Amino acid sequence: MNTALHADWALVNDRWEHHVRVVIDASGRIASVDHGLPAQPGDQCLRDRALLPAPGNLHSHAFQRAMAGRTERRGATTDSFWTWRDQMYRFVERMTPDQLQAVAALAYVEMLEAGYGAVAEFHYLHHAADGRPYTDIAETSTHIVAAAQAAGIGLTHLPVLYQRGGLDGRPPTGGQRRFACDADQYAALLSAARRAAAQGRPDTLVGVAPHSLRAVDATGLQAALALAGGGPVHLHIAEQSGEVEQVLAATGQRPVQWLLDHMAVDAGWCLIHATHLDDDELRGVLRSGATVGLAPITEANLGDGLFRAADYRAQGGRFGVGTDSNVRIALAEELRTLEYGQRLAQQRRTVLAQANGSNGRALFDAVCAGGAAALGRASGRIAAGCWADLLTLDLNHVDLAQSTDDGWLDAWVFAASGTVVSELWSAGRQRVCAGRHVDRDAIERRYRQVLRELTI
Repeated sequence: MNTALHADWALVNDRWEHHVRVVIDASGRIASVDHGLPAQPGDQCLRDRALLPAPGNLHSHAFQRAMAGRTERRGATTDSFWTWRDQMYRFVERMTPDQLQAVAALAYVEMLEAGYGAVAEFHYLHHAADGRPYTDIAETSTHIVAAAQAAGIGLTHLPVLYQRGGLDGRPPTGGQRRFACDADQYAALLSAARRAAAQGRPDTLVGVAPHSLRAVDATGLQAALALAGGGPVHLHIAEQSGEVEQVLAATGQRPVQWLLDHMAVDAGWCLIHATHLDDDELRGVLRSGATVGLAPITEANLGDGLFRAADYRAQGGRFGVGTDSNVRIALAEELRTLEYGQRLAQQRRTVLAQANGSNGRALFDAVCAGGAAALGRASGRIAAGCWADLLTLDLNHVDLAQSTDDGWLDAWVFAASGTVVSELWSAGRQRVCAGRHVDRDAIERRYRQVLRELTI
């Protein structure tokens, strides 16, 4: 059965249109879009709302939501990504699949409330604490799919290949044992994860994720690519300067240069972080057509550095944003942090805006397109045939008062506090009403219980 939304304003085909009617078919896709029409009987009327496509969150480690705010004490030495990673490894040794599902469900609720319509879950918590596979090798993937269904978020599931503990080939130890697979195990895991995904909603997709050049060798990369089946390929790369130095020492090349020289990187790839690129690497990524997956809040939290977004954007590069460690799940803040980092680096304002254009609009358009590409998802636009991933901005919000069209996006990204996203649909499923997820209370209650279990 079709449903119809009627919004005062909507961003359609790169234009703001008035009195927009969007019909959603029974599968959750947009069937038609019209503007300049009155509401019809039975339409869901969105008064004082601006209707927008809901971007995809292109990088999440959902289990890390339970660590948020718990890694901010300084140790005896200088803290870095690497000391944070040690804390993360100790944390994951205790989490059960049921606990993982509860934590992921709360993270997905918060993503929907923040304005994300779907998520790419970069999932590497595969095995039991001692490293032995569960009876169902995709046990934890099944729980991720269940968490996405409970929250009602679109899912691109990315089981991770993690072969080794470092570039020197050392075996995984400690918390890494829960991540590790050889090529045969990974093929079995991926097959089982696809079966689990097939039991989910029609907009559930599975891709592949060789973890990083630290954790996967060239043969493993090729094996993962052979299993991709045309789905998305995601890879952590050049996140920290220490990683660049390690890869350079081991291979004689910087990470992105090695990848471009040895793998057929194309528009189906998402390069996560890509923080530390030289000029040749930046040009190579642009030529490849890959999406760069940025996580500005997490990158700031971990002290990773700043991606060269100004140079990349000026040359037409595609990027999106993700919540990564889920230390803070806030779409507008993710965009603001991205822009403000560039302003500090460049010592100027409105760095990522187009000439004579809105900064909020430029950022929003970019992450809608980049998220859709990275998730392999027909979304990011209000257009017939796309999944109905949609959000509304509350035009009565005090920080949006007296703004119009692109000014609403500027105000949301750079000025607004409190709840601005009022409603959200993921593949036609309305999951947020008046700024709150419809099942938040039950999902949050279970999350609180798990948090008590993990911190005893």
